[in-house]
Amino acid sequence: MAGGDAGPPGAPDAAWRSSLYPADWTPAFTDDAGRFLHDFSYAGFARGEREPLAPARVLRVENDGGDMTALVQAALDDASLDGGVVLLPAGDWRFDGQLVVRGSHVVLRGEGAATRLRFTKNFGLDGTSQVQLGTTPRFEGEWPLTRDAQPREFAVQVGAGDAGAVQAGDEVALGHVITDEFIAAHGMTGVWRAFNGTWQPFEWRTVVSVSNGVVTLDVPVRSPLLLRDGASLRKAGGLVREVGVESLSLSDTIDPGAAYLLTQVHLVGLTGVVDGFVRDVRSFSDDGGAELQSGGVLVLLSKRVTVSGSTLGRAQHRGGGGNGYLFEVRQSSDVLFRDCHGHDGRHNFIQNWGFGTTGVVWLRVTSERGFATATPGGTQGGVGYSEFHHSLATANLIDSSRFDDGFSIVNRGAESTGAGHTGTQNVLWNTSGTGLVRSMQWGWGAVVGTTGVAVALEEFFIGDGTKPLDLAEGLDAGALLEPRSLYEDQQRRRLGR
Repeated sequence: MAGGDAGPPGAPDAAWRSSLYPADWTPAFTDDAGRFLHDFSYAGFARGEREPLAPARVLRVENDGGDMTALVQAALDDASLDGGVVLLPAGDWRFDGQLVVRGSHVVLRGEGAATRLRFTKNFGLDGTSQVQLGTTPRFEGEWPLTRDAQPREFAVQVGAGDAGAVQAGDEVALGHVITDEFIAAHGMTGVWRAFNGTWQPFEWRTVVSVSNGVVTLDVPVRSPLLLRDGASLRKAGGLVREVGVESLSLSDTIDPGAAYLLTQVHLVGLTGVVDGFVRDVRSFSDDGGAELQSGGVLVLLSKRVTVSGSTLGRAQHRGGGGNGYLFEVRQSSDVLFRDCHGHDGRHNFIQNWGFGTTGVVWLRVTSERGFATATPGGTQGGVGYSEFHHSLATANLIDSSRFDDGFSIVNRGAESTGAGHTGTQNVLWNTSGTGLVRSMQWGWGAVVGTTGVAVALEEFFIGDGTKPLDLAEGLDAGALLEPRSLYEDQQRRRLGR
């Protein structure tokens, strides 16, 4: 089916399959136009192969009604030594400071929505999180690739003399320099500028084996890694493993005017995390008004994280500069947002800032009332789409999700410090709602099966270079699309379930 064609194969009143996903699909399948579906089934905690295992040790903290920062932080530090669950019973908890998880196998757990964490600090918060899991990874050595690596390959080649320094079980990042040639190949000369000339991590992986310089990875490559751009493998250190936040409510609202003086303040941040989770977490309000200052959950420089069963909304700061982002991911691989609801943010679900968001899945998420406003309580601005925001998010999946505001993947041109092309080879599968889907991706992308939503493939351009039109199949025939969830069906195939 040619890019831009709008009907499913067969009659619209019968069950149908995408031309990219036949009944005998394998990850090697490629259509006559060179398009293919990535295997998205690796997203989530432990690649979806098991659920988190709770540490056996439980450290219960009793609430004395005052500032509980020091007591809870002490429990988290204790748990960080050899693992543990820090349990906060139901009740209202006040924190005049922030909480940090520094070690692996640590879980911050409440007793459901009745465990209400209220953060009161109103200064020095720019770019931080009220609950922070992990820290920025460090790179420990670099090994140049000796051949180009292409999407869907499980192995990369390094020099035979270098291979001995890389071992099975190592955590690694694969990336390359944002060269002038890479920029020009994407038509972004003069547009992309924030990361020019720097090495950027495009893929976070675990080494399975090493033999004669061939490094086999646990998850296939998503982005081309070219010698032209100085592609290389770097070991990643300082990562934390199997950490999570679950079964509690959070709020950090302050004076509305003061909230607009701060920027990018998140409730929960995960940085440098391998196999992490956030589940059954919600923002709350004491009076039915605002629930959080600016940001909700941020996943950064991490891999194999699942955010599930959570609801965030009613951000105070929905102005420019990265605010009002409720479920946010940056430069991370194989993250799963599942069964989450975002409302009344600026961009409720968003990929943001930097290259290297790959293999991320949004499954059965719902978004409503995304709206941008430049001032407290203002009505200026317009619809705030869930969207890919910056620097070529590659090979991600929006699956069985509803958007009553909209979802957008376009060339944003010079906006947001040269966002430019925001996506390529991304798939919107079985999308519903009353909003607008804008899919104008660099190279190719796909919209497969819709119900209710309007779809724009070429009406909106800030920049150019989004031709040919993205593949569109089964517009307004999503109710009969098989399978209903691409992620779950691919996972069933891979794991034999």
